[in-house]
Amino acid sequence: MDALPTLDGDQIASLVYLALLVTAIGGWLVTSNRRSLGKLAQYAAVWGFLFLGAIVAVGLWGDIRNTVTPRQSVMMEGARIEVPQHIDGHYYVTLDVNGAPVRFVVDTGATDMVLSRADAVKAGIDLDRLVFSGRANTANGMVETAPVTLSSVQLGPVAEQDVRAVVNGTDMEDSLLGMSYLQRFERLEISGGRLVLER
Repeated sequence: MDALPTLDGDQIASLVYLALLVTAIGGWLVTSNRRSLGKLAQYAAVWGFLFLGAIVAVGLWGDIRNTVTPRQSVMMEGARIEVPQHIDGHYYVTLDVNGAPVRFVVDTGATDMVLSRADAVKAGIDLDRLVFSGRANTANGMVETAPVTLSSVQLGPVAEQDVRAVVNGTDMEDSLLGMSYLQRFERLEISGGRLVLER
């Protein structure tokens, strides 16, 4: 027989808060509508269905999120990575950079692998020790960049050491996976709403 799931402190507090809220609303409805209990029952039924609908939506959110924003899948036959197209038209991949997960937007128009400042910190890079001596021309104009060497970069089964990249000197939403990394693969194909990388 399976053990019953245990609730942590936050979950118990949320349930207690929800129970108190339902009790308070229910008590107010009963006292303010004593003369029309039939209509009160209809309201209670409507709110009950809305509440159940919200619970179902929250329960299914993981499945809905994976459908709306599909994630990368890694096929282990050789080194084949398939990435579904995001709803915004871009391709996003998550790489382990120095042991930290970093999300990149695939940019075949970018020369370098470009880390945002936030992702560089996540990967253990000390921004205060960087020298922003490089320049890069972007859609937002000229930006300063600092060269770095990443100890390890892993995408699915493909692991690399001592990978050259740059850190963007200005804020950017996502890190960019440019051709300096993508050309390490023997095949790069974008078709049918999928990005395929093979080695």
